[in-house]
Order: sequence, then structure tokens, then C-alpha cells
Amino acid sequence: MEDREQLEILTVTTAVGSRPDAEKLARAVIDARLAACVQLDAGLVSIYRWQGQVCEETEIRLTLKTIPEAEPALRTFLGAQHPYDVPQYTCWRAIASPDYAHWVRGEVVMPAGA
Repeated sequence: MEDREQLEILTVTTAVGSRPDAEKLARAVIDARLAACVQLDAGLVSIYRWQGQVCEETEIRLTLKTIPEAEPALRTFLGAQHPYDVPQYTCWRAIASPDYAHWVRGEVVMPAGA
């Protein structure tokens, strides 16, 4: 039986306003080896209050698959690379199948000093 801790992955979501921004951010995260996979979901409509006004925008959601140990580095990276002033950043732990968890853990490389 697999150790439950080894089956844990972290799913992180954020959103951006355009496909080019989504692809740029996704590729940067993958190139930095902070996530094994980034899925792009187009066609979202976000309605929110910003600076006192109600806004409605089309967005692309990015769903990133990583390991819990990489969360601080990923949060810092997205904060620096994201095109929004206040980007959405949500994350939660999930239990993955052994093969998928092993693949994710093999693709994410912890930054030096992390």
C-alpha cells in the first residue's frame, strides 16, 4: 500500500484575461519545474467587485498540479509573474492515483534553498 503522503498532490487555480497570458504563465511555471501540468479552461465569465465597481470579464482558468512542498515557491512565482494586480490564488490538497502522484512528484523540482 502506498504511503498517503506520497499520494498527496496540490491543485492550484488562478485566472487571467487572455489565452496568450494563460499560455505564457503556464509555460513559465512548467519551465520553472514548479508544476507537472497546467490545464487551461477557456470560456469563464467572472463577475466581481473591483475598486467599488461591479465588473464582468471573460477569463481563462489555469489549474496547476504540483506537490505540497512546492507551494510557497509556486505562490511567490505566480505573484511575480501574474499579469493581475491581485491575482486569484487558491489551492487544496488531493489524493491522486499512485501512478499520477508519482509522475507529478517526478516532474516538480524544488528550488535550491527551498
